Amino acid sequence: MKSIEGLIKVLNLEQKTENEFIGISKTIGSPNVFGGQVLAQALSAADKSIANNRVLHSLHAYFLEAGNLDLPIRYLVTIMRDGGSFSTRRVSAKQGEKTIFILAASFHKEEKGHEHQIKFESTIKQPEELLSWDDILVQFGDFLPKKMKYFLEIERPIEFKPTFIVNPLDQKDLPPFSDVWFKVKGNTTGFSLALKQQILTYISDYNILNSTLYPNASTANFGNTQMASLDHSMWFFREFDLDDWMLYKTESPNAFGARGFARGNIYSRTGELIASVAQEGLMRPIKK
Repeated sequence: MKSIEGLIKVLNLEQKTENEFIGISKTIGSPNVFGGQVLAQALSAADKSIANNRVLHSLHAYFLEAGNLDLPIRYLVTIMRDGGSFSTRRVSAKQGEKTIFILAASFHKEEKGHEHQIKFESTIKQPEELLSWDDILVQFGDFLPKKMKYFLEIERPIEFKPTFIVNPLDQKDLPPFSDVWFKVKGNTTGFSLALKQQILTYISDYNILNSTLYPNASTANFGNTQMASLDHSMWFFREFDLDDWMLYKTESPNAFGARGFARGNIYSRTGELIASVAQEGLMRPIKK
């Protein structure tokens, strides 16, 4: 996928019945279906059952089995509740008879209320000062580990610019934090809020587990550690513009028992808090 148009095709599910949808998969460089894709497609299916203009405010999901890139994914939507203010949907994703993923999503009618938010520091480097993943591949590709180089070579509809580039050859422990700017490749003017939330959900599964490895980077890396998303939660707060850069700030408070926990906040370029994310991931050392 070179641009946002390719991602939209992936999110545009084939409708089989009123509450059954079929999705296709595109690789991001891993041997299994990308978790962010399943999250976004399941959300796309749930959105199609919302007819009262309610807006997604939270989702909670579990990844049960690795998805097969060569098989279609069937999404089954269950209408759990349509109350006076909130609507709740449950989505199961299946390949064959195997359930690979479940999601619960809640939608809220528009209301006015009290407001506050935390802000990110204004001294953070701006995206114009930073190298993108494409730039890193061009400048350092010959020195990168084979798996990392292959991952960076995959065409994506999103451009990423980390504020700090980790040198995979300099094996030292790092603080459990990661800040990455990102921007959609293509024009998103006129996109509905529901579609923008699906795209942001897709993006939210990128980069979040990086911070779980950093405190053990002297011995742990993506080459010698089995990594996989186990669950994913997300809360949406405000309308936002996908045509400008956004910042994904993540941190990992804990890793233990071959699992790492990470949480993050997604900000607009001007500092509005758009969404928060939490995820636990498998980080199992690979035995030689």
